[in-house]
Amino acid sequence: MRSEYPEKNKRKLCESSLLKRKRIMGHGNQIIGEDADAIHLPNPMIGFRTLADLCQIHRSLPEAATGPPYFYYENVASTPKGVWSTISRFLYDMKPEFVDSKFFCAAARKKGYVHNLPIKNRFPLVPLPPQTIFGAFPMTRRWWPTWDDRTKLNCLQTCIASATITERIMKALKDYDEDEIPPESVCRYVLYECRKWNLVWVGKKKVAPLEPDEVEMLLGFPRDHTRGISRTDRYKSLGNSFQIDAVAYDPLVLKDRFPNGINVLSLFSGIGGAEIALYRLGIPMKNVVSVEILEVSRNVMRCWWEQTNQRGNLYHLADVQDFNADRLEHYISSFGGFELVIGGSTCNNLVSSNRHHRDGLKGKESSLFYDYFRILDLVKGIMARYN
Repeated sequence: MRSEYPEKNKRKLCESSLLKRKRIMGHGNQIIGEDADAIHLPNPMIGFRTLADLCQIHRSLPEAATGPPYFYYENVASTPKGVWSTISRFLYDMKPEFVDSKFFCAAARKKGYVHNLPIKNRFPLVPLPPQTIFGAFPMTRRWWPTWDDRTKLNCLQTCIASATITERIMKALKDYDEDEIPPESVCRYVLYECRKWNLVWVGKKKVAPLEPDEVEMLLGFPRDHTRGISRTDRYKSLGNSFQIDAVAYDPLVLKDRFPNGINVLSLFSGIGGAEIALYRLGIPMKNVVSVEILEVSRNVMRCWWEQTNQRGNLYHLADVQDFNADRLEHYISSFGGFELVIGGSTCNNLVSSNRHHRDGLKGKESSLFYDYFRILDLVKGIMARYN
């Protein structure tokens, strides 16, 4: 798959694979769907689920999409127009499931998922994480001003507010008594910065960004999961990770289907959010092939694997672009294939905060989605031959 301009050529190669699949299925030679078609985000963003009544919703899957292997793909919900239409089209024309993690924890995180997991009998992880800011950080209540009406935090980012920002907020409030409501313009400025940077009140007229261990807790990771690496790397790796409680809602259905455990292909593994979700669900992992480009993230995952005394085998690879059919065939022949292919490719060229290179799936980083499709397509093809 490597080429001189991989981000330009990947789509063409994947289009060829997609056309081949459609011809085999008798769907002709046309790629169905248009990239310009917009998939509208639902409101509220609860996907195929509700936590209130756990209603059972039925959906039908295309024959080519039925598992195993089951697959699970994740990325940011708010993307340039046509991105989710393209993702859906390559992943068996399946409708994305958009979910905001604020329905699972005290922080928002709007994500889209395409997967072929059954959607009946899904339940959230228990115990439930704190659902509000005060539930997560009760010590902040004494300092929280009445005019700050936040109950949930915004999406947790890869970076935090600088000391300059928190100092400006202190200066803006210094002339007002503790019980006095500042002028509307001051309140508006302070709340804007607090929402943007997820600042919490830690003293009299004093706000601060979240500490890495607090971000870990909000995202469902074990305490000190990323401890031992730099603060910058901690925030970056956590900001790019799964919200475990939101993700674990879906693969729970695998527990009864595979009581002896599963083999997992984890693409763009990061610090192991998918693996931790499976572990918390009580699903044994017999073999995990984890593909992650950053050594610091691979080290975090390896430490967690060893500290939790996992009985299965963990295989680490660095680059999805070097993951070819020969390597896949080696693993599939060694332990019989994968029950789950899970991952979320980088969103660098998709997020609205990237004003200079928001190029969608044409971008250098976000074009790695096509490697997810390529590898999934190879897995299904190789496993079909073995079966």
